[in-house]
Amino acid sequence: MNVFHGLVLGLIQGIGEFLPISSSGHLLLARFLMNIQDPQAQSALKVLDILLHVGTLIPVIIVFWKDWISMILHPIKNKTLLYLILASLPTLAIYLAAKKLFPAVGGFAVFDSGWFLGASFLITALFLLLCDLISSRRRASGRMTAVQAIIMGCFQGIGLIPGVSRSGSTILGGVFSGLDKKRAARFSFMMSAPAILGSLIMEGKDALEEGLFSNIPVLPVVVGVVAAAVSGWFCIRFMLRIITRIPLSWFALYLAVLGIVYIVLQLAGVSLLPAFTPGTPSVAAL
Repeated sequence: MNVFHGLVLGLIQGIGEFLPISSSGHLLLARFLMNIQDPQAQSALKVLDILLHVGTLIPVIIVFWKDWISMILHPIKNKTLLYLILASLPTLAIYLAAKKLFPAVGGFAVFDSGWFLGASFLITALFLLLCDLISSRRRASGRMTAVQAIIMGCFQGIGLIPGVSRSGSTILGGVFSGLDKKRAARFSFMMSAPAILGSLIMEGKDALEEGLFSNIPVLPVVVGVVAAAVSGWFCIRFMLRIITRIPLSWFALYLAVLGIVYIVLQLAGVSLLPAFTPGTPSVAAL
């Protein structure tokens, strides 16, 4: 893995984390296209996945800094922190349940080889279309509730599948539970903070125990983290500005085309892509 790889993957992480197109899915796709799926690169890619997520945590802290201060200083009056905790619980439960019920394939890691990626893009496209449909027919509530936070947390659990957008899933969960798109998007982006921290603790612990941090190329990782942070900041600001102005169906159209093309190429036996069958788990980011 070189600096160019780090830059490209960092940009993809920052853009895909906050645009509803799936960072994990596009990271996998980029690796296939750049042919960096070889076994020698796996340890570096696993560490890069972890640190790229930390890169996208930085803009979440910066953009919503007033909210973080308010919820920490006034936890009773400002219930956002409570709602973030409640939203994280279903996601954690889904993640642990999958690992417990399907230990042979590592839970959601069964999707990490990319065999299901085309279908995942199509699922996200459907979610975005549903989001537009529901928001156009339902009057949104003015305030967020604990039930809405839990529902968004359940939808975030679906986003653990590579190619299924975390932000797209959670925005749909918010709109489905009665929020308007902008309020759902704002909370969705803030939800990424505990999700990233949780992933950092669990995945980082495993990587540290395996000694993977000692083998990473420093410069490509630094470039990737910076690229993820900068592009993530722009994408958060962009999404909050346009989400009430343009339909999410434009993103759905892109994902539908991408998903169909991916599946067609899979069925055609293109060597860069995995066959449409569960394979050995790789190191795709959750």
